[in-house]
Amino acid sequence: MDIKGKVAIVTGAGSGIGRASAIRLAKEGARVVVADVNDAGGAETVAAIAAAGGAAAAVHCDVTKSADIEGMFAFAGRTYGGFDILYNNAGITTGQPRWPDCPEERWLKTIQIDLIAVIESTRKAIPLLKQRGGGVIISTASLAGLFGFAADPVYSAAKHGVVGLTRALAGLKDEANIRVNCVCPGVVNTPLVTSSLQNLNGLALEEARRAFAAMPMIPPEDIAQAVVELIEDEDAAGYAMGITLDQPHRIVPAPINLPISSGDASALRSR
Repeated sequence: MDIKGKVAIVTGAGSGIGRASAIRLAKEGARVVVADVNDAGGAETVAAIAAAGGAAAAVHCDVTKSADIEGMFAFAGRTYGGFDILYNNAGITTGQPRWPDCPEERWLKTIQIDLIAVIESTRKAIPLLKQRGGGVIISTASLAGLFGFAADPVYSAAKHGVVGLTRALAGLKDEANIRVNCVCPGVVNTPLVTSSLQNLNGLALEEARRAFAAMPMIPPEDIAQAVVELIEDEDAAGYAMGITLDQPHRIVPAPINLPISSGDASALRSR
């Protein structure tokens, strides 16, 4: 897809990966809907895009609320006549103390934001993109969605879910000209990561430092570049793109691929 002239929605665009991606998409010629629960952060992103000569508008969106997701899409319709690209980026970590010692409401919130909101936004976006003749949906997963991440098992589980959803929707490319993909970065230099370090101490802090030494932090602009690559690649569908510092972006294949057609899958569901 040629990004120039398209409309892109980016959730969690008030900082970090979302901000870098919104700025990059605007630089590529897209009009950008900056969606975030942090209104001040969203306004800063819009201002940065405007200062560079791009077009953007901010909308308040708590991705845990279905009404806010609907409002985000309605805002894109009122402001730019619809959208062509959805980037499900908003996310959190579970934090300390680790699961299973953390309060139930906190690990449930991780699942709600990192997985359920991605499912819900994607579900609501598909019919709207069908009306436009197709589009692209990108989600932020993680390398923690490709292997067991003991430091935050719930976050890892949620990101595995995002990868699984992405791969399961590969068929939308042929069915409706909608390409669904995800980016799987390692540790990214964002406020989410740096603030989480401030809450660590003792053994947890030592483990985090060792992890960052083994996997240096990636600039958020690298993730924005990967997002652009997946949008522009017309063959990309159901891809999970692994991203590490100073290494070429790579598509990580599923560990197993069963030769099941959509008709076979329907038959299996009916049993």
